[in-house]
Amino acid sequence: MTRRLIRGSAILAIAALLGAALRLLVGPASAPGVLGLAWPTPEILSLRLGAAATAASAGAALGLSGMLLQALLRNPLAAPFTLGVSAGAGLASTVAAWAVSGGGGLAVLVSPLMIGADGVLPGAIGAISVLAIVSLLGRRNGLLDPLTLILAGTVLSTLCGAVTLLVQSLMPPSSRGESWLWFMGQVPELPHRGLLIASAIAVAIVTVLSFRLGDDLDASSTSDDEAASLGVELSRLRVTLFVCAGVLAAMAVSLCGPIAFVGFVGPHLARVMLGGSHRALALASPLAGAAILLMADGVRQGIDLGGGRLPIGVLTALLGGPVFLIVLRSSRLRSGGWGC
Repeated sequence: MTRRLIRGSAILAIAALLGAALRLLVGPASAPGVLGLAWPTPEILSLRLGAAATAASAGAALGLSGMLLQALLRNPLAAPFTLGVSAGAGLASTVAAWAVSGGGGLAVLVSPLMIGADGVLPGAIGAISVLAIVSLLGRRNGLLDPLTLILAGTVLSTLCGAVTLLVQSLMPPSSRGESWLWFMGQVPELPHRGLLIASAIAVAIVTVLSFRLGDDLDASSTSDDEAASLGVELSRLRVTLFVCAGVLAAMAVSLCGPIAFVGFVGPHLARVMLGGSHRALALASPLAGAAILLMADGVRQGIDLGGGRLPIGVLTALLGGPVFLIVLRSSRLRSGGWGC
């Protein structure tokens, strides 16, 4: 292991630990403009631990998913929501909330999915359903095609977004507020325990698998002919990357709602710190994603604009948007120098 790998891994690990500490210590300010830093009571500590665990798991899932998508699509601007996963989860959650608010026989069928999960299960079902549809539409000559995947995901995302707005317009005004809060992203302090455990297990499994496939991922960053000449089975590799990235994104969306740019910035941060080797990125990308979301959730606890704390999705978009534009306008991207 080179000095750069050791140094980069240590920095990312320290950043994740600092983010977790920030999330545990930051609370309501005693006066305007004063950051409230104090060790919480046991009752509040348990809630903050739940939020920290959720942020770490969702951030790691988004970071790893983004790295796999950038490798799959050979595009440094790719992110988990390229596949329309967040839009599908949002549509399913909105439809479930609308069905419950309307009462009747449909509410009886949908209500069991909402108990104890606050719409998490419908969101997971919607995300996985869109993932399956994109998989079917994103094929050319029976094989997954990167360009077709992007187009299919973009179209489905637009359609799901339009239907979501239609359903929201049909909901009672009292029910629309919770739906909008979900769309702005939130890190719950009382996460769905089963989903949190499943997400952590999925991240661990995909991290190990991605590490083992590191050499194939490096080779797949070249042209199809070069990768094939190196013995890489591109069709099988693309299916594996697509399924793993989609499942991780669906897990993250189901846990926290659609949180933007973590899956985009995380892999790039890992790449800057450790280089372009996909073996290193397989370990560093989930760590970077967890650090980003933990930091962002800790910082937002101290930002009260008068109407409550700043939504986590708004904060990550404000921070990640400029990074996206920097990468988009970089001479390195225009010259094809970004290794994915």
